[in-house]
Amino acid sequence: MPPHSKSLREEGATFKSFFLVRAGRFCEQEVTEALLAPASVPGSSGTRNLKENISDLKAQIAANQKGINLVRELIDSYGLDVVQAYMTHIQQNAELAVRDMLRDIGRASPGHQVSAVEYLDDGSPIQLTVDIDVDTGSAVCDFSGTGPEMWGNCNAPRAITMSALIYCLRCMIGRDVPLNQGCLNPVKTVIPEGCLLDPSDDAAVVGGNVQTSQRIVDVVFKAFKTCAASQGCMNNVTFGQEGWGYYETVAGGAGAGPTWHGHSGVHTHMTNTRITDPEVLEHRYPVILRKFSLRPGSGGRGEYCGGDGVIRELLFRAPMTLSILTDRRVFAPYGLEGGLPGAKGLNLMLKADGRVIYLGAKTAIAVEPGDVFQLFTPGGGGWGVGVGDKPVSRPNKSTVLERGSVFEYRKAQESV
Repeated sequence: MPPHSKSLREEGATFKSFFLVRAGRFCEQEVTEALLAPASVPGSSGTRNLKENISDLKAQIAANQKGINLVRELIDSYGLDVVQAYMTHIQQNAELAVRDMLRDIGRASPGHQVSAVEYLDDGSPIQLTVDIDVDTGSAVCDFSGTGPEMWGNCNAPRAITMSALIYCLRCMIGRDVPLNQGCLNPVKTVIPEGCLLDPSDDAAVVGGNVQTSQRIVDVVFKAFKTCAASQGCMNNVTFGQEGWGYYETVAGGAGAGPTWHGHSGVHTHMTNTRITDPEVLEHRYPVILRKFSLRPGSGGRGEYCGGDGVIRELLFRAPMTLSILTDRRVFAPYGLEGGLPGAKGLNLMLKADGRVIYLGAKTAIAVEPGDVFQLFTPGGGGWGVGVGDKPVSRPNKSTVLERGSVFEYRKAQESV
């Protein structure tokens, strides 16, 4: 993931519209040519692991086919009219839930309006004003005032804003509804053309999905006073050599809310990735995971405290290139209702000769054997003022919660 790309051409293969399967045939030759084509563009490169790319695409095709088969089974069992009717009911239920939520917030807000602004680390603002019609339960989400297209890669196509917005709306409603278009039906979105949330076709956007999307969530939750900011960053770390590459995102602190402490060392909002097991990481790649722990005290204090970030140290055993694409290194995750902000993130390189180098938020650097990359991820913001002028300390719980497919399977069996 290039940290300093300035145009879309520098970010590898792009697909606006492409037949991946045609007449039942996987178009492997065509997609291979497309994945390798960026090598002819100065400042870019083709795929470094074509075999994995092809395998990933085939897995996604298989998943789509499974979905097709399941929908066909429903239609065969109940008929097309019934299936389509229930699809409509699901969307109508989601729409009703969002309208009820917007009415409640609108009645409690002066002038039926809420607003907020948040900033990316380069100072670019993301401005949001929400005007709510309490009669219809509809709203206009206006991002006017957002900064212009950036000379960098944190521009975000419109679809990213819509994705972040539907995520936030679904989080805020007090009902368990499936994610669907009905959540967005009551909302009109205004995004000025040419701003960083609606950039030109050639703008670099690799950071938009992984960084700017998080700031959009932050500004929405800030406007609605839903919860304090979580770490607001995916902490993208990539390293590799010619022929192979490794990519991970690293967890941080979750923001506190009106009735809860933020969790520590978790991914939040616009991300859903797990990190590679240490044993697998060290077996497959020439690195040693020297440290991976919580970052004590990085969560914002308050009546309810934000979660702590993490500390992660990678010792390199071979020459390679390290790239980092991060944010929340300048502007800290905000607290709400008197809660304190979470700690900002920090990226350091501990050179084998004893030097300590500050890497900044976005960079690419050649590393040598013995060098150590040290990553401090942001904490979450706190909520509310502590009792008696002293913040309530968050319970010292570092218990690892059981999770994963085996856990889900066991819970499903126990619920029968």
